[in-house]
Amino acid sequence: FGPARVCLGHRGVYWFDVIAHGHAAHGSMSHLGRSAIDDMGALLEAFRTRLAPELATRLSALPVVPEPSRRPSLNVNAVTGGQAGGGATQSPCVADRCTATFDRRFIPEESFDEVRAEIARLVASVEGDDPGRRFTIEERMVVHPTSAPPDSPLVAALSRAVETVVGHPAELVASPGTYDQKHFARIAGIDHCVAYGPGPLEEAHQPDESCAVDDLVACTQALALTTLELLGPA
Repeated sequence: FGPARVCLGHRGVYWFDVIAHGHAAHGSMSHLGRSAIDDMGALLEAFRTRLAPELATRLSALPVVPEPSRRPSLNVNAVTGGQAGGGATQSPCVADRCTATFDRRFIPEESFDEVRAEIARLVASVEGDDPGRRFTIEERMVVHPTSAPPDSPLVAALSRAVETVVGHPAELVASPGTYDQKHFARIAGIDHCVAYGPGPLEEAHQPDESCAVDDLVACTQALALTTLELLGPA
């Protein structure tokens, strides 16, 4: 996030697979089969044209950065298709299986139960558009949104330290993606937890992800001052 930002928390994530089940046939007689890839194409189009516009109408009060990430999102992380038996894909065959992995990020204003139900309704609707279509949903991971209290003593102490180091008030933000704060909050029950450290957020998972040495030094200084304020000298 960089030395001037204190991250209060993050959005939620729902990772899931949708599997389209087709019917194999020889590629020279494709009319005898049903392409799972074609059926998946119809589902992907429905997500793009029917769900994405609805998600764009929702906005979180959580200060998520970058600004577009204050809205919920849905990304298709991967699509694979071919024969259900596994192994090498036989090119002269109609694909009887296609799997898409989805990454649904949700905001605190959305309940996970409704997020999951919304996905299930859309999948069922696309399935119902054609009696031959069949989809199944397999869940991979669920992480709920979390955030430290804005008036937390930890947030206040770290913000003061940041201002001392960088020379201007700290920016309180939230992360578009999840990180280990979820474990502290959900498992350990530690609500007063934040993320702070160097590195530009926009470079995350990019080929040239980097961290400036000056930012590393500044963040280390801010953390040292925060520790000194909260715990006192040894």
